[in-house]
Amino acid sequence: MTTTSTASTASNASTASTASTTNDDSQAGSPMDTTPANVRPAQRPPHRPRHRLLTLLIVVLLIAVPGGYLVRSAFQSRDSGEDKQRKAAATNLTYGWPSKVQRNVYDVPLPAQSSHHAFYEDNSWKTSSLYVQFRTSQKRLDDFLEDVGTDRAALKKGEVTIGEKHADHVGWDFNREDRDWAGTTYRQKQGRPTVSITVDRTHESRPRVYVVSTVKF
Repeated sequence: MTTTSTASTASNASTASTASTTNDDSQAGSPMDTTPANVRPAQRPPHRPRHRLLTLLIVVLLIAVPGGYLVRSAFQSRDSGEDKQRKAAATNLTYGWPSKVQRNVYDVPLPAQSSHHAFYEDNSWKTSSLYVQFRTSQKRLDDFLEDVGTDRAALKKGEVTIGEKHADHVGWDFNREDRDWAGTTYRQKQGRPTVSITVDRTHESRPRVYVVSTVKF
């Protein structure tokens, strides 16, 4: 009886000692990891070579600089157009060609190769008038006069055929003595416009032509 108890006690002590030794060895071989499970180890940022950054800078400049010039040019063009519109508003004139319908109604066949066009149409109960100014060559002036129904011989030197009231209405000044004026008035039958033409021949190669065509009802 005593022998069996002693053997059992020795066996249990040996088992406990073995388990303790195993646990100690496990703990000694695997140090405790205190890093949280959801935290990733720090990573170095990707390396960006200097030549790539330089290339990117050049591309940005190539896009930005021309764009800046375009914006500046657009503003300058807009300002120039606004200046012209303000000048036109001050004289009642609109820069550009009158419509084809207006040219046909008032018998004002503008030459194809002419420039510096401006016009104004004035309507009332009894009369309607189209005011036109342009520059052209001597040859085109002859063509214009012929298309109207007259010719260069009808132009009287020193004569202004557009009245002061009409001239003031659109800001024309025919009182300058340093100008070589010549004019004629082409009258047609009832119901057709009367076309008054005054030419500034100061610059012989590019005379400036002023026209007032009036239709009476």
